[in-house]
Amino acid sequence: MRDDTVLVIDDEPQIRRVVKSALQAEVARVLEAGTGDEGITIALAERPALIVLDLGLPDLEGVDVCRRIRERSSAPIVVLSARHSDQEKALLLDTGADDYITKPFSTLEFTARIRANLRRAQVAQAAAYLQPMTIGDLTVDLTARSLRRNETSIHLTPIEWELLRTFITQAGRTLTHQQLFNAVWGRAFGDPQQYLRVHVANLRRKIERDAVRPQLIVTEPGVGYRFEMPR
Repeated sequence: MRDDTVLVIDDEPQIRRVVKSALQAEVARVLEAGTGDEGITIALAERPALIVLDLGLPDLEGVDVCRRIRERSSAPIVVLSARHSDQEKALLLDTGADDYITKPFSTLEFTARIRANLRRAQVAQAAAYLQPMTIGDLTVDLTARSLRRNETSIHLTPIEWELLRTFITQAGRTLTHQQLFNAVWGRAFGDPQQYLRVHVANLRRKIERDAVRPQLIVTEPGVGYRFEMPR
């Protein structure tokens, strides 16, 4: 069991019970809030390691709760909602959410996504020091721009390096096409999906064991990509 605290903001007691039960073996403590205001208050006071946020709250829009928490906290925010619109997913992710799980959900997938987001937060913190790291059979040094598979050096273009840097420092988080476009190219014009399709495919060919069935750079259809850090 980890020593993390997770906050669940959902107005349905039965959903909070399911989430709490699913996470009992994963984290030390699960806090609950039934409204947006209560959730914001607890999030800022308790500083949880991760927040599970429902969109259908009785007092505030979920996107507003997400925005207000993100202004004061860098903890991963995992949205849990019955809404399935790709546009809404992209809006939440652009607002500051890190992942999006739709109801009804598998508790097995849910706990796996929670673990991935907690790992991402740890990796992001470690990456702030820009130390070399091992990802499966890859050794990556972001500072020296060195990438090796076992003893073989892998050459990346400057764009591929920026993509890889963004993916690694945000591992476990679903990034929208626009977020990746802004992080790598830093411009407000152009077609993000068109640019990314080419460069992500090239990066996959270099770092994935099987680029046709990628295990590291996972596509989130209609939304963007997620980098899965091997356990």
